[in-house]
Amino acid sequence: MTFAVTNIIRNHPYILVFTILNFSLMETTQSKSHLKAVVQQITNNTTSWIGHFTGETKNRISGQTFICPAAGSLDHIEVFSSHVTNDGPVELTIHLFNAETKAWGAVIGTSKVDFNKNNTGRWISFPLNGLQLQKGIAYAFRLKSETGLVGVGEAVGSLNHLPYTGGQEWAASSDDQRGSFYTYLSLAFKVEMRA
Repeated sequence: MTFAVTNIIRNHPYILVFTILNFSLMETTQSKSHLKAVVQQITNNTTSWIGHFTGETKNRISGQTFICPAAGSLDHIEVFSSHVTNDGPVELTIHLFNAETKAWGAVIGTSKVDFNKNNTGRWISFPLNGLQLQKGIAYAFRLKSETGLVGVGEAVGSLNHLPYTGGQEWAASSDDQRGSFYTYLSLAFKVEMRA
């Protein structure tokens, strides 16, 4: 392939441009055609912190619950990185979730992404390719970092104006793994699936 491309570059530069563009368009159409954000909350008006603040021994953990509105193959979950104070890996775990008892099920998927200061103000994708989600089932994901300190965008609402009605934000620390659930808070997140 490299030899053929080199010959095209020398002999027909316009054919190379056309071939690359044609390949790129076909690749985009085939690989991205069925990718869709089936659940999202994109408002970001405050910050939920994960990781360690200077001088603290506890680790702050954040999470979000949601009900999946369609069956399909999970491609990734995105969160909005509002600030990165200390670089480090962030781990996302996704779980089955019992919304009535607020009980976390076993981990059904894990993804780890290195965060750095260049990630501030960007949507960050946690790949979870191939995990099958079911319509109408409650799921939840947790975000934690053992070495970093990352601000994840979140929305704060009020009693009459909830930021996300399909689930709740969850916050905990390494000192209290049970944590607390908040109806008036929601992480800024997207669940992207292939239907």
